Amino acid sequence: MQGNPKLIETLNALLADELAAINQYIVHAEMCEDWGYGKLHEGFEKRSIDEMKHAEKLIGRILFLGGTPIVTELSKIHIGENVPKQVAYDRAAEEGAIKAYNDAIALAEEVRDNATKDILIQILNDEDRHMDELEELLDQIEQMTLPIFLTTQVD
Repeated sequence: MQGNPKLIETLNALLADELAAINQYIVHAEMCEDWGYGKLHEGFEKRSIDEMKHAEKLIGRILFLGGTPIVTELSKIHIGENVPKQVAYDRAAEEGAIKAYNDAIALAEEVRDNATKDILIQILNDEDRHMDELEELLDQIEQMTLPIFLTTQVD
């Protein structure tokens, strides 16, 4: 099937974001593991795996539409040197992803590609959940103070 070229380009832009998110989350996960924050490690690692699944779906859809997945270009990655910065950088990335997915859904609707729209909505729901998890962490840091919060993240 030959898909809409603008939609394929948009899917590749989303793929670049997902590939960056995979790397950003996994680096944050490993840093937290190194610092002894096993619970944070698990959360970051799980989100990284979710982002891998998103990339897989996007690659599959790009191929189905007759496009070529571009996996050599990644969006900018921001690595936090401490937990609050990690969570803030990840929240900012999710905020950008939510906007990008909403825009892509509108484009898919405009070009009448409902199957792509459905895939994008599924991914958007995961990104919304990620945002909720990260905002929850930021709220906990604020309410507990950082030192107390970090003691809750040790296995």
